[in-house]
Amino acid sequence: MEIILRQDYEGLGKTGDIVKVKDGYARNYLIPKGIAYIASKENRKRLENDLKVRSWRQEKEKRIAEEFAKKLESVSCTIPVQVGEEDKLFGSVTSQNIADALSAQGFEVDRRKIQLDEPIKSLGIYSVPIKLHPEVQAMVKVWVVKE
Repeated sequence: MEIILRQDYEGLGKTGDIVKVKDGYARNYLIPKGIAYIASKENRKRLENDLKVRSWRQEKEKRIAEEFAKKLESVSCTIPVQVGEEDKLFGSVTSQNIADALSAQGFEVDRRKIQLDEPIKSLGIYSVPIKLHPEVQAMVKVWVVKE
């Protein structure tokens, strides 16, 4: 039986893929759970329409992310930290600290989108990447200074 996947399903395929599976698997599991629907003529037309709508939404989200990235590129945030002897930081600067500093300037960014490989543990100027969309990334300058 041929089915159309309504969502990504590991082992079968991605959303919108037309896949051939056993009849019982489709009727008893995939279709009742809402994971797929039968690949009839009407549903294939529905799939084409859904793909057009999805691509339109993704383009819109990408444009919005690009505009936000341009605004973020012009921003730099300063994070004052306590330091000890020889300018060693007490603790470290994490993605949460960067998100808080950006929100204080009016830019709401989820800390999980800030791609910090490891916490910052020394004073200086850093370029931190922020992934706003799968295809859009912004670089923000972070100044870590003495308090």
